[in-house]
Amino acid sequence: MPVVKLNKKRLENLVDENIDTILENIPMLGADIEREKREEVDIEFFPNRPDLFSAEGIARAMRGFLDKETGLSNYHINDSNTTLKVKDSVKSVRPNISAAVIRDLSLSEEDINSLVNLQEHLHWGLGRDRKKVSIGLHDLKKIEQPFTYKAVDPTRIEFKPLGHEQKMNLNEILNKHKKGQKFGDIIKDKKKYPIIQDKNKEILSFPPIINGVLTEVDTDTNEIFIDVTGTDKKAVNEALNIIATSLAEIGGEIHSVKRDNKKEKTPNLEPRVKKLDNQEVKELTGLDISERETIDCLRRMRYGAKSSEEGVYVEIPAYRSDILHKWDLIEDVAIGYGYDNIEPQIPNVQGIGNTHPIEKLGDKAREIMTGLGYREVMTLTLTNREKEYDKVNRKVNDSVSIKNPISEEHTIFRATLLPSLLPILEINQHRDLPQKIFEFGEVEHLTKKFAKDCYHLSGVSLHADAGFTEVKSIIEAIFCEFGIDYGLKNSDDKLFLEGRRGEIIFEKEKIGVFGEISPDVLKRFDLEHPCVGFEIEIEKLIR
Repeated sequence: MPVVKLNKKRLENLVDENIDTILENIPMLGADIEREKREEVDIEFFPNRPDLFSAEGIARAMRGFLDKETGLSNYHINDSNTTLKVKDSVKSVRPNISAAVIRDLSLSEEDINSLVNLQEHLHWGLGRDRKKVSIGLHDLKKIEQPFTYKAVDPTRIEFKPLGHEQKMNLNEILNKHKKGQKFGDIIKDKKKYPIIQDKNKEILSFPPIINGVLTEVDTDTNEIFIDVTGTDKKAVNEALNIIATSLAEIGGEIHSVKRDNKKEKTPNLEPRVKKLDNQEVKELTGLDISERETIDCLRRMRYGAKSSEEGVYVEIPAYRSDILHKWDLIEDVAIGYGYDNIEPQIPNVQGIGNTHPIEKLGDKAREIMTGLGYREVMTLTLTNREKEYDKVNRKVNDSVSIKNPISEEHTIFRATLLPSLLPILEINQHRDLPQKIFEFGEVEHLTKKFAKDCYHLSGVSLHADAGFTEVKSIIEAIFCEFGIDYGLKNSDDKLFLEGRRGEIIFEKEKIGVFGEISPDVLKRFDLEHPCVGFEIEIEKLIR
């Protein structure tokens, strides 16, 4: 999940409240305070709230929650007279694009860092690692409109990408540039690649890979051109709305961009409208809440809300991409009411509960792993075949598939845990080594008759001296603490390095694997240090 690094003083200024009050209330919005330092605080948000991936978005929400500024935020959109031409050549490559211009900015280094971090969090959250959405930010004074979005022969266009002083063509960027190597798989099977250029044929961007050096944003930038490209039009527009309104929160003026071949202008910040029945709010939350109180709670959560003949009339901000159903609104009513204000009640049922054996096992596993210096993480139970199998050198097996998946990222239930831990290391490379994480979690095993919920224990350790001896000692420690005998044999699991991998045998049955992660797997996750890992079908130890 995204961890947003915040400067305390800057957050205080944006919210107009002291930092202690902010940090006391911020968990009520669905956040966890990861760590707090003298001048900074790291806060983890759920992926369903991409509008909170920046200090600006958090401040906007907190001002409402603290009753400093309630109701719908109104953002005025000016006409910039900027035109974007979109050629038919991109339809088969990366068909969707939206853009905006932000003027009258006065950017500090902290503003730029916040903007860049928001961009990267959106690439991960809404963008699915840029496959679905990618964002470009450009210093407008260095380029001239109209801008053109088109697909070109990758050998015939050259420009200086960020991070390089020499010009490169698009093929060279995919093969030699760090970003090209990381994200090139998104478009490398296309005959032509997308670019954005200005009136003078200057290259702004090669989406979804890299921007050009020419338009790099710095503290002298007072006008920004934003481009958002992708495969999903709705997600593209949502990402643009979040970026544009975040910049408006620090004083920027939003200006529209017109498509040359359509009447459409972007961004469109008109709120969506839903009707809410207060009786349903009562039934779903269990609160004895009046319609007036429901409206007040929604306004605290930065919605427009008023009473109507058909119920509560709710205006949903354009940056709230997570609102799909009226139940999402009811959840926000409960948040606005304050979970700490809800009085718990003992259920009126007979019987005495007892801890399930799998929970006892999980508690024991967590105690062992934390004692060994590992930190617990939780990853999504939904994944896709590329992440579950292809990226970790495993053969595709039968998996529990989602019949009507809403995205390409979540098409199957995970069958193992270890492939989900490596992306955690990938997005935390800036943190100190060693990094040791584990998960005790649920997976789905597909049998001939049905799918079965099972529990696994998995862990990875990343540092310069990580090796087979370390992970073998971890396995020994785990089974010693459980007081269970086990055996080992050679493994052919290609996730691990040949000759430095093994299988765990319990009662003549394979229940786990461990070893050094293969270098080609590490490369796919952009990991530069050795890494070891293991996975145990821990549920089988209950017997």
